[in-house]
Amino acid sequence: MTCRRGLVFGLSLLCCLVAFGKNKKKVILPTDVLQAQTVLVVIDPDAGDAIDAPVANRNARDDVERALRSWGRFRLAMSAVDADLVISVRKGNGKLAQPTIGGIPDDRPVIWQPSPSDPRVGAQRGTPPPLTDPARNPSQGPHPQVEVGDSQDTFLVYRGQRDNPLDAPPVWRYMGRDALRSPGVRAVDEFRKAIVEAEKQANNP
Repeated sequence: MTCRRGLVFGLSLLCCLVAFGKNKKKVILPTDVLQAQTVLVVIDPDAGDAIDAPVANRNARDDVERALRSWGRFRLAMSAVDADLVISVRKGNGKLAQPTIGGIPDDRPVIWQPSPSDPRVGAQRGTPPPLTDPARNPSQGPHPQVEVGDSQDTFLVYRGQRDNPLDAPPVWRYMGRDALRSPGVRAVDEFRKAIVEAEKQANNP
């Protein structure tokens, strides 16, 4: 599954680079992304919990959600079927290979994110639909694994309101060292800049 998704990621990146080479001024963001109103933030299903930082991915997801709420453009959804966009995050640790524990479900029956000005409280109803095709990546339960090649933080944006949204190529991506670090969350800030630039170009073709 990881290899298949890596191939899809590589092909989509190549297509974007080709398009970028043809028109260096054009920001490639589809109209439906610019019109999106709701977003779901999830942990990359292929990401495991590092032995020395078991909550790093969950903390990164929470930090991204807080940054999105601070931005104020999107409403946070609880399910992919209710989200116009799905953002997948994965925390890197600077290592090319590291042992992790995979197969840990990204379930959040209750969400409680305290904040002095705007605390967030939410709850899932029932079992959320899968983000990837279960037939292609059967559940193994918690298991040891070795993750290779994901040394940087990853922020991938997919279309929502569809089955298995993470099986499609991402519509936007950002990778970088500490890109998911709070405060600030540089990946969210770069996504905001990309949307602002795309809207300017859409209004001034």
